[in-house]
Amino acid sequence: MDKVLILLAGLPGTGKTYLSQIIKEKLGEFYMLSQDEWKEHYCDLYGYNDLEEKQVIEKIAWAKYFEIMEQQMQASSKIMSDYPFSQKQKPYIRQLVERYDYRVVTIRLVADLDILFERQKKRDLDPTRHLSHIVTSYQKGDQLADRSKADQLLPYEEFINRCTTRGYDTFELGKLYEVDVTDYSKVNYSEWLEEIKL
Repeated sequence: MDKVLILLAGLPGTGKTYLSQIIKEKLGEFYMLSQDEWKEHYCDLYGYNDLEEKQVIEKIAWAKYFEIMEQQMQASSKIMSDYPFSQKQKPYIRQLVERYDYRVVTIRLVADLDILFERQKKRDLDPTRHLSHIVTSYQKGDQLADRSKADQLLPYEEFINRCTTRGYDTFELGKLYEVDVTDYSKVNYSEWLEEIKL
């Protein structure tokens, strides 16, 4: 299973990070490439005062993400990455995959949108969630005692709009497997992973 790239795709709140841990337990070590971690890193490093500056940081994080992906492909590493991928990232990933002759597996997680909204809200209010995800101005060390007061929490209508217009639920590259995670208790991840060919 050398030179494989696993993309854990799908809507926000579907448990992509959780699934990545199960995959590593079942299939061994992968280089875990997280765009969110790079975005959080650069938010801490530079900070931002408004959404325009935040978008600049996001572009820097994406540039670093693809730089690291290429470095890992040059080293023939097994790579796994989780994100609500859309058509924006597809051309860049495809270009690298073709250049370094990688096999791609997309595992797309889907679920009922109302349930996902509640999961997303719970995650955003969790104090362990990086604050930069839910505020329009941020500097390292900032804290917010009452996260329900954050000014960039997604209202229901905007969450549904993003989920239905950005292509999170249609992204695929390489071999596609789709899993419904509306009810986590009904998903036997270990059994399911043995059925697919990675």
